Amino acid sequence: MTVQSDLVRCRICGSVAPVIGELHIDRENRIGKAIYDSRRLSAGRLPVSIHPTIPSTLRGDIHMLVIRSLVNVSVLFLLLTFLSLGQQGTHGVSASNTLTEKELKEEWKLLFDGKTTNGWRGAYRDSFPEKGWEVRDGMLIVEASGGGEAANGGDIVTVDEYSSFELMVDFKLTEGANSGIKYFVTEKQKKSPGSAIGLEYQLLDDARHPDAKLGLNGNRTLASLYDLFPAGNKHPNPIGTWNTARIVVKGMHVEHWLNGEKVLEYARGGKEFLAHKAESKFKDMPDFGIAEKGHILLQDHGNQVFFRNVKIRILQ
Repeated sequence: MTVQSDLVRCRICGSVAPVIGELHIDRENRIGKAIYDSRRLSAGRLPVSIHPTIPSTLRGDIHMLVIRSLVNVSVLFLLLTFLSLGQQGTHGVSASNTLTEKELKEEWKLLFDGKTTNGWRGAYRDSFPEKGWEVRDGMLIVEASGGGEAANGGDIVTVDEYSSFELMVDFKLTEGANSGIKYFVTEKQKKSPGSAIGLEYQLLDDARHPDAKLGLNGNRTLASLYDLFPAGNKHPNPIGTWNTARIVVKGMHVEHWLNGEKVLEYARGGKEFLAHKAESKFKDMPDFGIAEKGHILLQDHGNQVFFRNVKIRILQ
């Protein structure tokens, strides 16, 4: 059956366009719907309304796919089936661990290519850990090992060091998980059984992990500067779904962002920083957090956590 194009008001965004179909997918990887509507059929003037669920792995910058002019309904169904099966088969990998043209122009660099551990090594090691981490389906995964801090594969750090930068990391926590993204890790402190020292963007299941209730004023909760500054005005996605951390460092000024919203900012070595440090577990470390440059670290805290789209750009 052939469908004749006509002016149609979209049921999602309210726009009017000469289309018979629009595919809407939001930018937060939530499940979208494809809604097709026509005011006129060549074989009659009956409306057509199809509401298939689109897999959540269809993600990214696509807001609308417009199918214009005359379209064969059978071809439309085949197209939907192909998109659905294709995306399920690739687990969304094709949309991850890549840079857009805009990002390339802005000189972003991938720290994880989705396939290898190139550019990473174990903290206090020359090579990548032989256990505790895996690369699968375009994700860098720290494996569960009972919740011990750096007790299995251990933390991993970038080979390169950074000073002023903007870092983006997609992360997915499992229930009760604890991990972190550290920066200005220098490995100058003597190696201890626990995690390497650095400023930490906390990754935590606040509702289930006991660490959320420790520290002061929530400074060990998700997106906080661990044990120093609590994050506020945060809107995390549910446990088991993807969130995006963003860390911006310009000299001594630092910002933490979660899912596109700034949740804290502070000055490294500033008066407020030093006051909070004096109340923290880092109070006896004179140079804590004020290094000129350091490594980026992903923490092994013994819980399964997934990472992807790890990218950085240097700021002047």
